[in-house]
Amino acid sequence: MDSYDLLVIGGGINGAGIAREAAGRGLSVLLVEKDDLGAHTSSASSKLIHGGLRYLEQFEFRLVAEALAERELLLRIAAHLVRPVRFIMPHVPQLRPRWMIRTGLFLYDHLGRRTRLPGSHAVRLDRPPYSAGLKPEYRHGFIYSDCCVDDARMVVANARDANARGARIRTRTECIAAKREGGLWRAQLRGQEGVLEVAARAIVNAAGPWVKAVLNDRLHQPSRDNVRLVRGSHIVVSRLYEGEHAFILQNDDRRVVFMIPYEERFTLIGTTDVPHDGDPSRPEASVAEVDYLCRAANRYLRRAVSPAEVLWRYAGVRPLYDDGSASPSAVTRDYVLRLDSDQGAAPVLSVFGGKITTYRRLAEHAIEKFAPWFPGMGPAWTADTPMPGATLPAGDASRFLQRLVERHPQLPQSLLRELARRHGALAYDVLGKAAAVADLGAHFGAELYAREIDYLVEQEWAVNAEDVLWRRTKAGLRLDPGQRDAVARYLAQRLS
Repeated sequence: MDSYDLLVIGGGINGAGIAREAAGRGLSVLLVEKDDLGAHTSSASSKLIHGGLRYLEQFEFRLVAEALAERELLLRIAAHLVRPVRFIMPHVPQLRPRWMIRTGLFLYDHLGRRTRLPGSHAVRLDRPPYSAGLKPEYRHGFIYSDCCVDDARMVVANARDANARGARIRTRTECIAAKREGGLWRAQLRGQEGVLEVAARAIVNAAGPWVKAVLNDRLHQPSRDNVRLVRGSHIVVSRLYEGEHAFILQNDDRRVVFMIPYEERFTLIGTTDVPHDGDPSRPEASVAEVDYLCRAANRYLRRAVSPAEVLWRYAGVRPLYDDGSASPSAVTRDYVLRLDSDQGAAPVLSVFGGKITTYRRLAEHAIEKFAPWFPGMGPAWTADTPMPGATLPAGDASRFLQRLVERHPQLPQSLLRELARRHGALAYDVLGKAAAVADLGAHFGAELYAREIDYLVEQEWAVNAEDVLWRRTKAGLRLDPGQRDAVARYLAQRLS
């Protein structure tokens, strides 16, 4: 029976981040995920690394300050996945007075240490560049900074680094039972090769929407803490306006909706906050949610967008810590870590809530709680260590792309740009010795070639077309059904 210091249940951003943190401190780690890495909540976000401007209205100052600090840090250590974006907030006097917005933006600028991003100020919306796409009655607004992220690839980057530091990553493997025995946890895992048993000195329950079910049904650890399942849905449409800026739009219900440039040719609109009942495995954006997002955008857009124009819709279930708030939008986005050591016996730590922006700090806090059981582990380290692929010249993605083009002059620049965005400095590994397009294997469209698919299978735990087309890449947005089927056939043949 294999034995580990730490068994991590759940391969979302929190589980992957905790596995990376633990492996880098010298612990032996096994991470198990019943589906694909980031298959659920962690690949269904608004694709933002942000402090949460609207959380200031709920007096979540600690959360916002921590998130703003992490925003700066992730810009530095994950430069290929996190990029700055300027957000425009059109002013609607009936919803929030100007003094309130100015005060909120002042706090947003100063709660965290801001060194890499410009601050906020008022702007005119009746002249270029920010008038693009807006109705003419919106003349005044505000601009501030936040960041966008490739959420699914951030999960994979953490898992890859954990693996490089000795952690074992097992996808399509479910923890079906575990019990304390002789000072250890003995866990049964069910994967493609059947059921196996492992031992661990400690367990992290980072199962996201299933955190409570894992506690109750798999670990037999009753808990008074509850999780609040809230669905957030998003839609993607063809590009709605010119420019690389995003919009944060105030809605009549005092929520905000984002419009974000996405994958160069599209606009992402989200998100909703709807209580989710039933199985969180396959949440779907409802007709009502799509209508809600279109109406929120159409309040501001010169040309209305309709549900019929939606090219892709996706939904994720946020496993929020249930703090008793009546409204889903008011439930805290902060995380809660619960440690159960059963009078000094083998511990289990459960993760409630959290957001992708603060996953790294959450991972530090989680591993710190195990210090009594692992007194010899190393210190926290992830704040100063670049993610795989992030070692770009001076942290400059455009400079790196220039060097990539110089090294591979025979390859299309559009392909190299896609590889640089997805893989950063690891794009060299993806290409290997390829000197011409013919060296890349079959072309499936949208700059997706067999060589990259092979790399995703061999290095990033991709198994099927959904893993490749919607998580490791977003090529699915730009491929027709026949091309997507060709990717599925290629993967099935390759893995048979």
